Amino acid sequence: MSGATPPPGDPQDLPGDPASPSEPVRPTGGDRPAGGDRPAERPGDGVRRGAALMAGGTAVSRLLGFLRAMVLAVAIGGTGQAADAFSVANKLPNVLYMLLAGGVLNAVLVPQVVRAYKRHAGQEYVDRLLSFGFAVLAGATVVLTLAAPWLVRLYADPCSDAQIALATSFAYWCVPQLFFYGAYALLGQVLNARGSFGPYMWAPVVNNLVSIAGFGLFIALSGQVRSADDWSDAQIALFAGSATIGVACQALVLVPFLRRAGVRYRWRWGLRGSGLGRAGTVATWTFIGLAIGQLGYVVVSRVASAAPGATCSPTTQIAGNAAYDYAFMLFMLPHSLVTVSLATALFTRLSAQAHDGDVPGVRASLSSGLRVVGLFTLLAGAGLVVLAEPVVRIILPSQPQGTVDAIAGVVVAMAVGLPAFGAWSMCQRVYYAYEDAKGMVPVQVVMATVVVAGTLLGQAVLPNSAWVAGAGLSMSVSYVVGTLLAMFALRRRLGGAVDGARVLRTHARAGLAALVAGGVGYGVLVAVGGTGPDGFPGAVVQCAAVGTVMTLVYLGLLRLLRVRELDQLLGPVLRRVRGRR
Repeated sequence: MSGATPPPGDPQDLPGDPASPSEPVRPTGGDRPAGGDRPAERPGDGVRRGAALMAGGTAVSRLLGFLRAMVLAVAIGGTGQAADAFSVANKLPNVLYMLLAGGVLNAVLVPQVVRAYKRHAGQEYVDRLLSFGFAVLAGATVVLTLAAPWLVRLYADPCSDAQIALATSFAYWCVPQLFFYGAYALLGQVLNARGSFGPYMWAPVVNNLVSIAGFGLFIALSGQVRSADDWSDAQIALFAGSATIGVACQALVLVPFLRRAGVRYRWRWGLRGSGLGRAGTVATWTFIGLAIGQLGYVVVSRVASAAPGATCSPTTQIAGNAAYDYAFMLFMLPHSLVTVSLATALFTRLSAQAHDGDVPGVRASLSSGLRVVGLFTLLAGAGLVVLAEPVVRIILPSQPQGTVDAIAGVVVAMAVGLPAFGAWSMCQRVYYAYEDAKGMVPVQVVMATVVVAGTLLGQAVLPNSAWVAGAGLSMSVSYVVGTLLAMFALRRRLGGAVDGARVLRTHARAGLAALVAGGVGYGVLVAVGGTGPDGFPGAVVQCAAVGTVMTLVYLGLLRLLRVRELDQLLGPVLRRVRGRR
């Protein structure tokens, strides 16, 4: 849903909503970055090197993000009072940043930065944009930090006064991350506009390393602290401060690269006559759409915080807000590593076609994107459903089986919606290509309504141990509803059918292949689970064996069913292998 929130500490998913992460801006001409003489490059060398740097940064950051999650769980657990309190507090800057980034930074300032470097005196205009952005971020950060107690009570319905007091104390340390997330986005997009892609994608690695070091120091000094009553002010400062220092380092590490890219920033004020009127309209509707999604997430967060129940045990193994974060991190992994790359490549084409009025081209690109992305997300979703328990065990090896099972249930509920999530993401990119944020708002309203109704229904009819899984399932349903509504609306915009029959045929064949692969994979899981090692080593063996078998069965069935889109999905990989040979 548009209100779903990325797990803290994974800033590459932050801008906008998870279905529409901020793609790095490609170089658009303008002044060549300064920095001395450089050897001549063949056309395309810089783009390929930039793509490789971004892919490498993403992969390393994801790996360290998992390590960060493991250390975090050792310190405060995967469920319980402290874990849920920190989850709410550290998620607040993410939620608040999404509203500001989607409504102001991404929709207004970033496009203006790219255009500014195309004209004379572009750096002076960029200076004014950056100064305006920093001022907005600083003012919002101060106000929202002071409002931390009210924000915590908005997003949490905890079982004890001690837990809400702890969450509030964490929030005072965590909400200032808002400013540094914004600075990271602004400076990173300026670097991207100058053709320097690597720093923006590798900076989150610094964030994760600093956070891991801080959490590790906390464990060395305090051990595991899971009760909300057992925290001292020094422990709160060390733990939450480590998270915020990590985000600050992520932003500050970009500063030296600005000079290398030829950017000499000076504080300048004033945007009169800047031509931001139309961009401001787009930003307003983008903000409205994100705010609607956040209203849905408020309900999810409050239900999740209330799930541990009246006993309010510090070591409860019932899924709450922290369990939601871990499950969402796993849910987002295939999307962020593969789906975003596929969608980004298609988005460039969609934007050009929309700008040129090539409606048949837009329809063809959307159809291709839905079919190719669907092939991957169907397998990834089936894999997460089958391997939910061992995957969670790998990330949280120190947690008891009850906690692992609780989080795995939420992963399954979210994973069944992964194919629809990918399709919704592709539909969104058509709206973005036409700069039609307003057109998405009715769809987002319906999606948020589905999430709210489904979450509250789950709270009413399910045991509290399944409330968060019910919220995850309602999210999955909302993606299906959102995709269907968006396809219907886009059909009117594009003046005819959007190749729905062909898309459905491809999904039906791939869905059948995924079901068979999932069944075979489950059989292998049972066999390996009964004969292999236990704990973390056993989980690794299970994931390797089952993942390999499921992939081979799936690919073989796609070939047997003559799913031609498989060549589009695997084409780049096969060409690279053949080229090396």
